[in-house]
Order: sequence, then structure tokens, then C-alpha cells
Amino acid sequence: MSKYVFVKIFSTLLVLLLLVGVAFPQENGKKKQKKDERVRTMTVPISIYSKQELKQNQAGEFLEAGDIIVKEDDDDQTILSIRSVSNNQMSLAVLIQDDLSANANLQLRSIADFIRGLPKGSRVMVAYLRSGTIQVRQKFTEDLEKAAKSLRILAGSGVAASSPYFGVEEALGRFDALPTGRRAVLLISDGLDTSAGIGIFSSTQSLELDRAILKAQKKSVAIYSFYNSATFTENGNSQLILNAQSGLKRLSDETGGRAFFQGTFSPISFNPFFSELNMALSRQFALTYLSTHMKKGYHKVQVISTNPEIRIEHPKGYYYR
Repeated sequence: MSKYVFVKIFSTLLVLLLLVGVAFPQENGKKKQKKDERVRTMTVPISIYSKQELKQNQAGEFLEAGDIIVKEDDDDQTILSIRSVSNNQMSLAVLIQDDLSANANLQLRSIADFIRGLPKGSRVMVAYLRSGTIQVRQKFTEDLEKAAKSLRILAGSGVAASSPYFGVEEALGRFDALPTGRRAVLLISDGLDTSAGIGIFSSTQSLELDRAILKAQKKSVAIYSFYNSATFTENGNSQLILNAQSGLKRLSDETGGRAFFQGTFSPISFNPFFSELNMALSRQFALTYLSTHMKKGYHKVQVISTNPEIRIEHPKGYYYR
């Protein structure tokens, strides 16, 4: 059986079990809703795995997902739908930092192959991050071949470094014209924010990172990140690199994505990363629920399964205003 057929079968079976599993939480939610008729819909990206799959970094046998429970600010919420890969196509922005080290140019073929291999109907945008802004090479398109061909050789260390999170925030605005559903960003960057100077804590204490996270959470975009060294991180300063990587990890963890590293070095090949990313995307769903919280501000989100062998990656919260 091909991997594509396996994933399609897995997704179909999982959705059926999920829809059965959410029936009971919805009844509880209806009782609560009567007390406060003011509700709004909220959609978040989630990825569902078995812990064994994550340990082995490969798709495993089908495992029942159990009941899915959504909590917002520790209150149970009513699930409206959980849409799968098969009936909800992906909108993906590929963002590449323009001052990455020269070895990143060797990865262009694997990036192009990844784009071409996305499911039919996926929308892809390709852009480069440079000097605090983005250079869009290809607007969102369903022509995957056209998107793959828009990739170009990187400008290299001659580009003025800034914060990759400026560009991420700008790119997130490009999702506004798209229908709601499964949304994701692939960010290829070193994660170092130099907008306020170069320091070992410049990324973990970055206001630009905070804004990018909040905007991604608000727009229900999961951000996946690949680490590759750039102008200031290719010198091998491990403390600087680790803190830059922490910025990428926080960005991905808090938006429902995942960060990929190969120690403190640039990967020889992105292919292992893409293998894991393809599994992550095949396990991604768009979860829509009724939020009972109308107050402006930050709201914490939890998505859990009653099956202890299941792990669910999801945004840690979002800002409502």
C-alpha cells in the first residue's frame, strides 16, 4: 500500500472516530451555552499522532484517537467540526531567510520537490525574508509547479540582517484573502532577531517574535520551522545559536507547528525534515469550536484526547480583540 493511500485511509478513519468522540462533549457544551448565548466560532489547526509515531518519526499503525476535548481558559467548549486533509486543502506559505549560509542553496531541489508533492488543490506562496520585509516570488497559487519554479538562489550574507519575525508577521497578512481552513507556514531561518542588536537573548526576548506568534494564533496558522545558519550564526557561537533556535521552537510550539533542528549545525540535507513534516501535515486537522469567552485579550487553549497514547499538537492560545 502506498504512503498516500495509507494516509488517506488513516485520515478518513480518524475523522470518523473523532466525530463519534466529540458527540458527548457537545451535549455538555449545549447546557452551558444556554446560560450565555453570546458565543463565537474559533478554528485552530491541530495535529494528531500516536506517541509511538513521534518516537520513531514515521507513520505507524492506526490508533483510535479517543474523545477529543477542547478547553479555553480551563472551560470546556463545544466542538463543531474536525475537518481532515481529504476535505480541507492546505494553504502554505514558504518563507526563506535570504541571508542563509551558502549550503542552503543545495537544499533548493528538496524544497521544490516538497512543494510539487503537496496534495492537489493546495495553495502555495513563496517569499524571501530580507531586511525586515518580504520579497514575494509567487503569490498563493494552486499551480504547484509554478510555485516550485519560483525558488531562486539565496542572496547570501550581503543582505542586511534584521528579524525574520518581521517577515513572518507580514506574510501572515497574506492569508486574509484565503478561505478559512488548514493554514501553515514553512519558515527556513536561523531564528536570530538582530533588530535590537546581537545578543544571546535577542530572539527569546523579541517583541517581533511575540507579535508574530499572536498574529499566527489569531489567524489559525501553524508555523513549522527549519533551522539553517545565516550571517551571524554560521560562526559557530553555540550559545547564540541555541537562543536563536529557542525563538524558532517557541514560534512553532505556540502556533501548533513544530521546529526542526540538527544540533547547532546546518543540516546536510532537508530530506529528513521533509519526511517528518509530510507526516505532520498528513496528521493535521482544522478544529472548529464555539468559544464562550467574549472578553478581549489572550485566551489559553488546550486540546486533549482521552487516549493516553495520543498526542495532539495545537496553538497554546490566541489573542481576541
